[in-house]
Amino acid sequence: MEENCTPKEICDKYHAIHRDVYKWFDISFDEFGRTSSPHQTEVCQAIFKKLLENNWLSENKMQQLYCDTCKRFLADRLVEGTCPTEGCNYDSARGDQCENCGKLLNPTELKDPRCKVCQSTPHIRGTDHLFLELPLLKDKLVKYIENTSVAGAWSQNAIQATNAWLKEGLKPRCITRDLKWGVPVPHEKYKDKVFYVWFDAPIGYVSITSCYTSDWEKWWKNPENVELYQFMGKDNVPFHTVMFPSTLLGTGENWTLMKTISVTEYLNYEAGKFSKSKGTGVFGNDAKDTNIPVEVWRYYLLTNRPEVSDTLFTWPDLQAKLNSELLNNLGNFINRVLSFLAKPPGVGYGSFVPDAPGADSHPLTKKLTEEVDKHVEQYMEVMEKVKLKQGLKIAMSISSAGNAYLQESQFWRLYKEDHHSCCIVIRTSVGLVYLLAGLLEPFMPSFSLEVFKQLDLPFEQALLSDEKGDINRARRLWEIIPTGHKIGTPEPLFKELKDEEVDFFRKKFSGSQADRKEKEQDAVAKKMRNVKISDASGKKQQTKKAAEARPKGAVEPEISITRLDIRVGLIKKAQKHPDADSLYVEEIDVGGGETRTVVSGLVKYIPLEEMQNRKVCVLCNLKPATMRGIKSQAMVLAASNSDHTKVELVEPPQSAVAGERITFTGFEGEPDDVLNPKKKVWETLQVDLQTNADLVACYKDIPFTTSAGLCKVASIHSGSIK
Repeated sequence: MEENCTPKEICDKYHAIHRDVYKWFDISFDEFGRTSSPHQTEVCQAIFKKLLENNWLSENKMQQLYCDTCKRFLADRLVEGTCPTEGCNYDSARGDQCENCGKLLNPTELKDPRCKVCQSTPHIRGTDHLFLELPLLKDKLVKYIENTSVAGAWSQNAIQATNAWLKEGLKPRCITRDLKWGVPVPHEKYKDKVFYVWFDAPIGYVSITSCYTSDWEKWWKNPENVELYQFMGKDNVPFHTVMFPSTLLGTGENWTLMKTISVTEYLNYEAGKFSKSKGTGVFGNDAKDTNIPVEVWRYYLLTNRPEVSDTLFTWPDLQAKLNSELLNNLGNFINRVLSFLAKPPGVGYGSFVPDAPGADSHPLTKKLTEEVDKHVEQYMEVMEKVKLKQGLKIAMSISSAGNAYLQESQFWRLYKEDHHSCCIVIRTSVGLVYLLAGLLEPFMPSFSLEVFKQLDLPFEQALLSDEKGDINRARRLWEIIPTGHKIGTPEPLFKELKDEEVDFFRKKFSGSQADRKEKEQDAVAKKMRNVKISDASGKKQQTKKAAEARPKGAVEPEISITRLDIRVGLIKKAQKHPDADSLYVEEIDVGGGETRTVVSGLVKYIPLEEMQNRKVCVLCNLKPATMRGIKSQAMVLAASNSDHTKVELVEPPQSAVAGERITFTGFEGEPDDVLNPKKKVWETLQVDLQTNADLVACYKDIPFTTSAGLCKVASIHSGSIK
């Protein structure tokens, strides 16, 4: 209605848009289908009839919202109102879900509902519907869940979401709707209704397979020989672990039920959430307009895949991963190897892979292959367990090992001083290039295609297979590409993303959230970029004067993470407190020639020798406090596990400079000179300080960042920081 199109025209439009987006993203399908097909009607109605025949369906009256102006019952997404969830009260929640808090809803639960079409207030009217009797199917369903969640190694968030539904108690679930568009219900009493989307849609997996092949039952009714893997966002879990399995189990037929499910949490955008309705964020059809290559998008989204907890998309983070990881690590390794190989004889090898006798006894090469072999085994293990993010991380660590191998070998010197060893290093490195292209092919197929083009090898070889012995070849990298093979023309694989491009994209995709205030903050952020706290004494003095000049009754600044003065510190000396067995006293360099005395209760967690000459994160603007006779002038930040039996220091990178202020992407501003204890600023912010699955210290999933990199802990994930 909003687009003045029929439902079929809308489906045709978005089917084409999505097909093109997937194609650009290098995502391919054997059959990219849809549920508005005769096959869907046939399969869906057949399943319904089996459920009816087996007495798993019931009839009941349902209260739905009816719009007198539009003269119809309203579909879930044609209703908006205020979310009923305590503490949320989002006033644009949809009839099926609140996008602010994520809670699944029924339209009648909304407060102050309104029709999206005419904005009038609908009223509740009773209407007869058909229900799937989930309570009666519970025993079958629970048996399936208990067995398959273990055998299929379901992700923890999938298990939690499923158990939450079971714990709440299964209820009969309505499977029909008072609509005209959809699969018609083959029942005389309900012939004017269609099936509800979450009964109908998962059946599309089956019907689309039947569009692809008439042998679809060899896949969907063959659980002894077929394993079904599914990937989705956490919102969709109950429909795939409760609703769809119950539907198939209720037919009594030998269906192939899902074995493994991999679920992601939310990927948030900058300081908020992705929102199509508000125009905030980068969506599939926007990505190619940026001219950022598809392999960069795929890499960033996969390294940032929210497998355990919500993660954050930020433009500076994308820039950092492109420039540091893809360009300086992966691209640099491959280009160094192939460019040197392509140099003319006398300074290179004329593009021909040299012979490398004795490579298996070359000490540095032996060390590399042992490390690579270990990583490849880890890669295979985690990929089998569908831990994609970890698999990508391991593959990139192999690239780092390759760079270290080149540096340590100093191949450019070996070429003249020990030509035989240089041949070993170059041939081994070319083999490693081949291996990397294969390991990274699932993540970045366009990248792998380009690497094989530069190697002048058929792309089909990029698909690594245990059956072909590809994995074993990682143990003898120098044998992967034969002596005398001529490579193609080396070209840079990645291009630097510059600051001005990042600024442009942040503004372009900020949508309606980008009001004047935020634009002003962006302008300030640009001026403040790379300013260290030790360089900002003048600004701090201005801030202090401004505070003194603030009129009485002025509004207190909002509680923002920028009000904390967290700096990189270097512990110059640490010793036991003379009057307290559980306390250390540290002398910490916090930059600007300033050393502060800090008292920390870390004795039973960290040995004294590990406290010496150590980089730490220090909260510098707490009000000084005297602890057993010694005044503590700051606080060292540490993370603890859930039962507080383990504590680890939050550590900045070793190359970070003492005195540099820790920053948080998307937040700009000056810290308070001293935090007022009465305002509870630290206490309010501390609850959102924790470590993530990658052991990175975060404020609301936004990393503690220095110019040298991110701040981390050694082993505690999901730990509270204080």
